[in-house]
Amino acid sequence: MHAALVRTRRSFGSELAGVDDAFSRRPGTGIGARREALEREIRAEVGRARDQTYGEIAGPAPDPGDESLADLIVDLDTAEVTRDLGELRELDTALGRIAEGTYGQCVDCGRDIGLERLGALPTAVRCVDCQSVHEKTFAQPYRPRL
Repeated sequence: MHAALVRTRRSFGSELAGVDDAFSRRPGTGIGARREALEREIRAEVGRARDQTYGEIAGPAPDPGDESLADLIVDLDTAEVTRDLGELRELDTALGRIAEGTYGQCVDCGRDIGLERLGALPTAVRCVDCQSVHEKTFAQPYRPRL
C-alpha cells in the first residue's frame, strides 16, 4: 500500500475507510476496473478484426484510394490493440508492486510518489522529479517518419 496512504490512515483512522480502493485489485475499483475494461476492449477489437476481412473494409471493387483507406483502418486497429496491451502490462506491473508492498515508491530515488500523480497515472513508477530527469535523459530527437 502507498506509504503516504498508510501514514494518512494512521492519522485519520476510519474516516478514510475505502480510500485504498483506488489502488486495489478488486473488480470495479481503481486499477482492477481499468484492467477489466481494457481486457474487454482488447477482446472486442480482436474479435471484430477477425470477423471483418480486408475485402469488407476495402469494398467489393476497391480502387487505390479504397485500398489505402483499408490499410489505414487495419493499421489503426493494430496500433490501438498494441497500445491497450501495453497499458494492460503496466497495470499488471502496478498490481505486482501492490502485492510486493512497493506501490507508490519511486524506482529511482525510493521516495513516495504523490497521491495526485498516482490518481492521475496509477501505473507511475517514478516521482515527478525523477520522471522529468528520465524524460530529459532518454528523450529521442524528433524524426519525421512515414
